[in-house]
Amino acid sequence: MPALTRRLMSAIFTDIPEWTDYSPVSRNDLRAGCRSYLARVLDLLAGDVVAADRDDVATAIGRTRAAQGVPLEVMSRTFRLGGQVVWEALLDRAGELTSAEVRTIGAAMWAAIDGMSSALVSSYRSAELEQVRRDERRRHGLIEELLVGRAHDANVAARAARELNLPTHGGYVAVAVRGERPNIELGTETALAALGIRSAWHDRVDVMVGLVSLEQRESSVVLDQVRKMIRGLAAASPVVAGLSQIGTAHALAVLALETLPTSARGLVSLEDRFPEALLLRSPDVTELMITRTLGPVLELHSKEREILLSTLAIWLAENCSAAHAAPRLHCHRNTVINRLQRISSLLGRRLEGQRSYLELSLALAALEMGSSTSD
Repeated sequence: MPALTRRLMSAIFTDIPEWTDYSPVSRNDLRAGCRSYLARVLDLLAGDVVAADRDDVATAIGRTRAAQGVPLEVMSRTFRLGGQVVWEALLDRAGELTSAEVRTIGAAMWAAIDGMSSALVSSYRSAELEQVRRDERRRHGLIEELLVGRAHDANVAARAARELNLPTHGGYVAVAVRGERPNIELGTETALAALGIRSAWHDRVDVMVGLVSLEQRESSVVLDQVRKMIRGLAAASPVVAGLSQIGTAHALAVLALETLPTSARGLVSLEDRFPEALLLRSPDVTELMITRTLGPVLELHSKEREILLSTLAIWLAENCSAAHAAPRLHCHRNTVINRLQRISSLLGRRLEGQRSYLELSLALAALEMGSSTSD
């Protein structure tokens, strides 16, 4: 065994580093692993143990080397080299064996090598998967700490920055994405990293959350790149300073997302939804405003109600110009005026005036968010 072990150790190391990447393993540890592997091959050949594909020695080596970070290709090569060392040693002792006996021994030996290699790969992959799951749980835990505002603790922020590969300071935006899974392109984090944009994405129960570092870039430039990855409905927060403010940024991104109709698609920023966000923060006041501002119109039959509300919304969007609203409504200018007069009569107020424009616009925005009364 000492001689076989020395031969295998010598065979492992070549002048091609990627074939011999045992840097995380001490020489004594590697020697012990080689010895136990070679001994088990001989045990299998002697019939002292069976079921090489479930071999506990190969399984233990696979799990240990996976934990140490040795590439699987390196381990597989070592197992093949070990088989070669044993086979050459057997040939040296073949003596007067017949060719049939040599073939029988060879078949048995390579079956043992194949079985142990299979056990190695299975245990290595299993250990890798367990490590990935542990890493994901730790990663998710760190992001959750950021989202609930625990990064005000400098130690939490530093640990999250280190493990998530994000800067502690500098501008950030939070992105909240909702929609049918997958609601964002797979590999978004990697794709953004290729553009020099560092980010971390986290799947929660109802939304996908992205923490995107700006690092001296304009938020609009970064969000333009993120927008290309969005498949569903998404909203972004205003820029915040550092990981310590990620909890606030996340809350604002979710608030902006909640202001959007479910039919919407793409990415919007909270800055584009300030009126709706204010309405959403005061639902009781919003309902009272809707009733007071548009109540009589909302009580109409659904068809007339929708016509009048659509006319009012487009008229306001066209700077209160009936002439400009008419083409969008596919009707004559006089029809628009008649509808507006009907609305004015129902509401008992003039539609013109800065305060009227404000109240009507807010009430229509609230309706669009789904705050309207039922039919």
